[in-house]
Amino acid sequence: MLRLRCKTKNGSHIMHGLTHQSCVQELKTKVEELTGIPCDVQKIMVGYPPSSLDLQNGDAHLKDYPIKSGDTLIVEEEKNKPKPQEVPAKMPRLESPPVLARRVVPADNSCLFTSVSYVVEGGVYDAACAPEMRGLIAQIVSSDPAAYSEAVLGKTNEEYCAWIRRSDTWGGAIEVSILSKFYQCEICVVDTQTVRVDRFGEDAGYRKRVLLIYDGIHYDPLQKEVADSDAPPQTIFSTTDDVILAQALELADEARRKRQFTDVNRFALRCMVCQTGLVGQKEAREHAKETGHTNFGEV
Repeated sequence: MLRLRCKTKNGSHIMHGLTHQSCVQELKTKVEELTGIPCDVQKIMVGYPPSSLDLQNGDAHLKDYPIKSGDTLIVEEEKNKPKPQEVPAKMPRLESPPVLARRVVPADNSCLFTSVSYVVEGGVYDAACAPEMRGLIAQIVSSDPAAYSEAVLGKTNEEYCAWIRRSDTWGGAIEVSILSKFYQCEICVVDTQTVRVDRFGEDAGYRKRVLLIYDGIHYDPLQKEVADSDAPPQTIFSTTDDVILAQALELADEARRKRQFTDVNRFALRCMVCQTGLVGQKEAREHAKETGHTNFGEV
């Protein structure tokens, strides 16, 4: 049985009932049932970057196509192309090139988890994903206390698992590293203050890469999109695509020039437990060590 996801500009659907022995017409009929796009105008793409499938032979079997379980099929409706004489010679239609852009997510203490979910799911936004991802991380950490010791976590394994499940705690490098392993993809975090990229899973041999942008306290996902287009954004890239990393660094440098970052050594915080005013991460860590208070808000 093939486990497939079907994604259009209007949302994402789970596709059941197909195997490698299913024929192309069965696939197109399933797509029509899920999306409402008629079989004869479907454009079905797969892979990263997405490439169109030649599905003209309705009797061909899916085993003859590069479709495997776990894939996301991107479906668009093909518009009728105008005849050459209908297009004025002096009015050529130029398509805008795809550009890398930030997709803003809520600043609700769970921006890291929302951002990772968005990019690994191929641009599907799930506002309720954070508790599940926090629980996943806690489960992974608790199952391997040797690898995730107090020396690594900064607190005992048990304390960390209880801490990360709370909705008022922030994720960081440890959580990105865990999620990189779980999703079997390289997660690149571009820092707008230092204009550097931290690559989690770089040496693991993963084939897929996703990108986040970080301003010192907040994470957002990065996606490649075409202006004024109905095509879904691209959030998953090949790990051989170094051009996308250069574009991400250019985006971070532009944000730095506009001072769109937070200096974590100087930004003002308040302990939400005792209302003590603090400056920067260092004072926050010392306060947490002295009092046990770990709930901070930016002033």
